Amino acid sequence: MGLFTVAEARDELARLRPVLDELVRVRADAAELAASLRPGGRATELGGLPEWKAAQARLDDLMTTVQRTGAELKGFAPLLVDFPAELDGTDVLLCWLEGDRELGWYHRADLGFAGRRPLKTAGRPD
Repeated sequence: MGLFTVAEARDELARLRPVLDELVRVRADAAELAASLRPGGRATELGGLPEWKAAQARLDDLMTTVQRTGAELKGFAPLLVDFPAELDGTDVLLCWLEGDRELGWYHRADLGFAGRRPLKTAGRPD
């Protein structure tokens, strides 16, 4: 897939929000189910092994949906989604972290999350 503009990445994130919201819900269910299946685990109303396997399969489907857009799913808990882009001739990743209200961050591709900067800074296109 190609590079995203900031506007395209924001539009794609808006389309992905229902998928990301479901991913968070199913991730929590899968964690609860997994805990219940451990020796001495507390029973859950969510079910048992079949429901855990179904949750795992659904998580795989949801993650594939994200990846097919050209976005990169970099973190699972919390969710971290990067959109490859270019700003001022530099390869960057537009970065959304679970809990962010919008796509408002980027980092150089070679720096990773530690190099995260807000998109709305002086001299930086938005």
